[in-house]
Amino acid sequence: MSTVNLGKQHPDLYKSMLAFSQQADAAVAASGLDPKLGELVKIRVSQINGCAFCLRMHTRDAIKLGESSDRLAVVAAWWESQYFSDIESAALALAEEVTELPVPARGSWDTGVLSEEQVSAISWLAVVMNGWNRIAIRSHYPVAR
Repeated sequence: MSTVNLGKQHPDLYKSMLAFSQQADAAVAASGLDPKLGELVKIRVSQINGCAFCLRMHTRDAIKLGESSDRLAVVAAWWESQYFSDIESAALALAEEVTELPVPARGSWDTGVLSEEQVSAISWLAVVMNGWNRIAIRSHYPVAR
């Protein structure tokens, strides 16, 4: 047995993860960050983790919020484009740092444009998204047309 749907196997843990995810989204909103940025963070974390299920879902969510196809097309190389604001760039760099956990920590996101509340909110959102990616990948959620 190489594949187990984690949510079906332990539904209470899955529900807890869903509540955790909703709290992270609420923290992003409460910190004054644009919900589209939250989706960009989820997309970038999912790109790093290689989670097709979450990439498809959060790309669709970003489009519903009005995100442009140009920005979505370059989020994997956000630092090379001029599409992203200083706050968005800092949030994406921070999410990458939380996801990759480099040693020693890079700190390239720490330019002073994010408040402590925003740093905490983006960090929690990246932690949640890493968890969701691992659940989806480990459970082999289908990604089909």
